[in-house]
Amino acid sequence: MSDFKIDLPSAKFKNKATLTSIVILLVTFICSYIKFNPLVIFTEFHFLQEFFVEMFPPNYGLFYENEGVGQSILQTLSMAFLGTIFGGFIGFILSFFAANNIFQIPFLRNFSKSFLAMIRVIPSLVVILIFVIAVGPGSFAGVLTLIITTIGVFGKLFTEVLENAEEAPSESIYCAGASHLQVIRYSIIPQVLPAFISNLLYVFDLNMRAAIGLGIFGGGGIGYKLYMAMRVLHYQDATALITMIVFMLLIVENTSNFLRGKLLGEKL
Repeated sequence: MSDFKIDLPSAKFKNKATLTSIVILLVTFICSYIKFNPLVIFTEFHFLQEFFVEMFPPNYGLFYENEGVGQSILQTLSMAFLGTIFGGFIGFILSFFAANNIFQIPFLRNFSKSFLAMIRVIPSLVVILIFVIAVGPGSFAGVLTLIITTIGVFGKLFTEVLENAEEAPSESIYCAGASHLQVIRYSIIPQVLPAFISNLLYVFDLNMRAAIGLGIFGGGGIGYKLYMAMRVLHYQDATALITMIVFMLLIVENTSNFLRGKLLGEKL
């Protein structure tokens, strides 16, 4: 009699099959729950055709006819800049209180970490709605929202930078009789300063995108102009504003990458 060898599925294959089945069942359940038919994406194109007919050609004359558009662009840049500077500075200070290798009081250190985590998990749209109610719609509410969100993001980033700082320079200065503040000033800050500026540029890049989105919800700037153009059905104006937003974000992103590359000695 000949021997028959039966190859059973491996454990790795069984795990992948199980995971795939779970994902398929989960997607099916969610689509059924929210009454969403995925086939609509592939079968219904007439609304896209009508949409593009109304959106094109863009009305670029808007930038010459309406002086408020240029002011709204400067307003968005100003919101992102101020939110980054003030939020970054406050996050920079709080990160020293949250770093394990710098602040030696456990209760206050844990409180600082919890505070940064609490700010970080609050959605920016919730924050902008709170400030719109508190101070009214406009760029001031947008700046306050960006400051709060920047504190959470930058505080987390910089806390990790501080905790990853090399210990040897600090120990050498300690052995020379330096105080804790002198160690921070002459050992830790020189190590982390390039990373501080690099993260600040990165956060500014994020805040530019956030400032545009917040404008739609009452934060002012070009995002608010886009919202109003869509609301009054001026779709060609909206297309012109969208292309301007994309162009502006590309400039900011490339400039940020270039400066961070120069700072860190890298070619991005």
